[in-house]
Amino acid sequence: MRRIKIMRSVALAALVVTGACSKAPPPPRPAPNVGVVTVKLEPVTLTTELPGRITAVETSEVRPQVAGVIRRRLFTEGSLVHAGQVLYEIEDAPYRAALGSAEGQLGAAQSQINATRLLAQRYGQLVAVNAVSKQEADNAKASAQQASANVAAQRAAVDAARVNLNFTRIKAPISGRIGRSAFTAGALVQIAQADPLATIQRTDTVYVDVTQSAAQLLDLRSAMQSGDLKRDVGSARVQLLLPNGQTYPIEGRLEFSEVTVDQTTGAVTLRASFPNPNGTLLPGLYVRARLIEGVRQQVVLAPQQGISRDPRGRATALVVNAQNKVEQRNITTDRAIGDKWIVTSGLKAGDRLIVEGLVNLKPGATVKPGKPQQVGVDAPAPAATPGQGGK
Repeated sequence: MRRIKIMRSVALAALVVTGACSKAPPPPRPAPNVGVVTVKLEPVTLTTELPGRITAVETSEVRPQVAGVIRRRLFTEGSLVHAGQVLYEIEDAPYRAALGSAEGQLGAAQSQINATRLLAQRYGQLVAVNAVSKQEADNAKASAQQASANVAAQRAAVDAARVNLNFTRIKAPISGRIGRSAFTAGALVQIAQADPLATIQRTDTVYVDVTQSAAQLLDLRSAMQSGDLKRDVGSARVQLLLPNGQTYPIEGRLEFSEVTVDQTTGAVTLRASFPNPNGTLLPGLYVRARLIEGVRQQVVLAPQQGISRDPRGRATALVVNAQNKVEQRNITTDRAIGDKWIVTSGLKAGDRLIVEGLVNLKPGATVKPGKPQQVGVDAPAPAATPGQGGK
């Protein structure tokens, strides 16, 4: 019985050994397929989006220059008015009376000047033959001069009274669209009052005042001086993004930049002008202006799908070397251009950047590079706008 058990054990061990010897080793895993993009140098037009407000080219507050009661309002609120158009009429009876009084006093002064002038002439003849004293002749001459001065003063008073009478018809100082009237017929208005009667704004052309940080302005000038950035012919062109997300169809032009930096914000004000034939752009409207900085020659553009972050927050990329092995690069990005980054260091022209198949991919692994399926590489790059860079 014991012999039978031993023989069974020997047979079982032989079967185990035979099975182990017949098991083949597993085949090697094939290299994973990855989508790669060959980065290259190309020129890029850089733009900046800046917040701003729309202001009218001309703004005028309609104010009274004489005191009185408004008799009539002669315009429609919100309509277009022309320079010199009468907007309000102030009760002019007191000013007509003042003009009549001034004209009467001028007539009296003119009548006096003739009498005093003739008297001064007679006394001048009589003093030559000692018929009158020299003092009397001098007094007559002084009276004639005083009468002439009084005529000049009365003539100025007439002119002032006529000006005040004309001021009772309040006219538009500029052409433009007039807003609501703050005063109605029967209201008493005063000189130098706090509230204007109405406001006129010329909006056929408008200004957009935007602010740019002084640091960005200095970086821009430094890049231009070093030759990294070149201004093109259309660098003064500006596009406008409206609050509803639409782009204003007419391009504007950059007029000037402020010569001083705001001490409270550290920003510089830039002004652009835009045609506004349809009145779409309203003063006070918040907009974003897209300014063309210039063209940066020979920069590396990398699809954003190929850029990731390590645990320390540094920007990294995986590339395929000549042996089809994966290498990790630490890179530095400048700004986003659509779905791509401008890479300033870490990548060079000709590098094959992995943009697909990155899951579980580690440096040193052998891969099979191919054309990516989801990343377009032949489309032209859009204009660059400031974005978040990485180190």
